[in-house]
Amino acid sequence: MTWKPETDEIRQRHRWAEELGGEASVRRHHAQGRLTVRERIEATLDPGSFQEVGKLTGNAVRDEAGNLLKVVPAPYVMGLGSIAGRPVAIGGEDFTVRGGTSWGGQRRKGGQGGFVEDLACQYRIPLINLIDGAGGTVSSAKKRGYTVFPGVHGFERSVELLGIVPVISAVLGTAAGGPAGRAILSHWSIMVKNTSQIFAAGPPVVERSLGEKVSKEALGGAQLAVDVAGTVDNVAENEADCFLQIRKFLSYFPQNVWELPPQLPAADPVERREEALLSIVPRERRQPYNMRRLIALILDRDSLFEIQPTFGKSVITCLARIGGQVVGVVANNPMVLGGAMDVKAARKQTHFVELCDNFHIPLIYLVDVPGFMVGSAAETAATLREGMRTVYAGLQVTVPVVTVVIRKCYGMAGMGTNDKNGLDLKLAWPSAEWGSLPVEGGVAAAYRREIEAAPDPQQKQAEIETELRRYASPILTAEAFAVEDVIDPRDTRQYLWRFFSAAQGRLRTSVGPKYKTGVRP
Repeated sequence: MTWKPETDEIRQRHRWAEELGGEASVRRHHAQGRLTVRERIEATLDPGSFQEVGKLTGNAVRDEAGNLLKVVPAPYVMGLGSIAGRPVAIGGEDFTVRGGTSWGGQRRKGGQGGFVEDLACQYRIPLINLIDGAGGTVSSAKKRGYTVFPGVHGFERSVELLGIVPVISAVLGTAAGGPAGRAILSHWSIMVKNTSQIFAAGPPVVERSLGEKVSKEALGGAQLAVDVAGTVDNVAENEADCFLQIRKFLSYFPQNVWELPPQLPAADPVERREEALLSIVPRERRQPYNMRRLIALILDRDSLFEIQPTFGKSVITCLARIGGQVVGVVANNPMVLGGAMDVKAARKQTHFVELCDNFHIPLIYLVDVPGFMVGSAAETAATLREGMRTVYAGLQVTVPVVTVVIRKCYGMAGMGTNDKNGLDLKLAWPSAEWGSLPVEGGVAAAYRREIEAAPDPQQKQAEIETELRRYASPILTAEAFAVEDVIDPRDTRQYLWRFFSAAQGRLRTSVGPKYKTGVRP
């Protein structure tokens, strides 16, 4: 006597689960250029590492005699896997079963909280959400016999996870309602060009509510969600590219906040000195230059991973390595708005700084900022408030920070690049200048009457500007130790590496959750 009949039934039920929504449904899904959830999980994880949980979950179909004919699987697949040998929790909606709408079981597998989030929380491992569903449906009220209050399967665990483990959300189809909200409750999000959309509610609800007819792509495609709104961080060319980006992003992060980021062997010599750094910044103060190239010359070769490259483009935020150690880079982009901080750049910088601080990633500021963006459009967008939130976030970080002033560092935006509560190490290139505001605008305001009374106001203003610029030399500030060092640009890489290497002891003794006080302005 054995238990073989029962194990045979288990295997049969597994086969039904692997069929997803059926051959026809899978075929339609593939025809739209989209992989199934099982294919997505396989492509994301190390080969053979997926241990599925809840594969038997679903709705049984029986004949009149009670014989089992089939089981329609629950529209969510999840479990335990590994990426580069490190365990992760992973799950996603199965769009081939009822469009990935929520499964109304007593305990959910995932999608609306559930086991997969509990797994990430209890085991303190990263969570990867593969999102392809619209959440709840009004038809569930008929089955249940009543409507449920919002939050029955809420975001409380999703919020908790943001403070303890890396959370990644990939929007791989149309995400609305709860799944869309959960995509935002992540440390980093990505969607696929042309096949992904995200919104609070889809076109039918928009038309019924507002009378506005709009396509899914126009309402929440990558061009709007990533480039314009910044709702999602990055975009992938296709699903294969998406899974590669997920693996790369995770490579910079520890398993949880009680660990440090993974360190790699230093394949790129830390003493490397790039001659191109001597001439990368033009002598003409208003002439732009390629900040991304500058970053690449300083950090380890091929180690950069940019976050939100198409949003808030006057600031560049990227993860990178120096001597194999993970660092976060915040750099102003003089090719966009002259490097001035607008409302989008401020939002982007605030999120990135908090992300790095939460996971013990030291920060490098490469500064060339003339200040906050000004003008009526900037004031209408509340740039000042969003900019001060950036300053606020920057002054709350506890990780080591090094500021390198490449060219301009002015005003309140410049304040957001300092580490006043830490070591406050500020380095400057010979091209650096700083102050409350740039000389040009400052002279026009401070010497207005003197300039207006002059026979040639334009000449007078130029004379005053020339005089004041004599005091702007970074060397004079270094003489007073008001900036810690002015360095040869070619020495930047080694200088930074020495300090971040020395800071490892500080990082090792300050792991754990980052508790913040106060209220953002």
